[in-house]
Amino acid sequence: MDPETVPQEITTLVGREVYSKNGVFVGEVEDIRLDLDRQSVTGLALHQLNTELFGEQARSSRGVIIPYRWVQAVGDVVIVNDVVERLQAADSDSDSEEVAA
Repeated sequence: MDPETVPQEITTLVGREVYSKNGVFVGEVEDIRLDLDRQSVTGLALHQLNTELFGEQARSSRGVIIPYRWVQAVGDVVIVNDVVERLQAADSDSDSEEVAA
């Protein structure tokens, strides 16, 4: 993890909006997952999820945890790589295969 991407106060992440690097809203940071032994951030717990990305999962769960290694930049918002969008596309592909079967 690049220390430059970790804000001085990790609590400042809570409440920030999370976007993919392509500008797609992912969710809002609700909490932070920490590795106390290593004294590092390992994940971000998101809520207020984008239902277009997460579909039914967004409505039926409290949120998701994304690995902190996906974070590319932290500023007024948190930017994550586009893997979230690719996961959604993969889910859509598997759904269409199930429907066709």
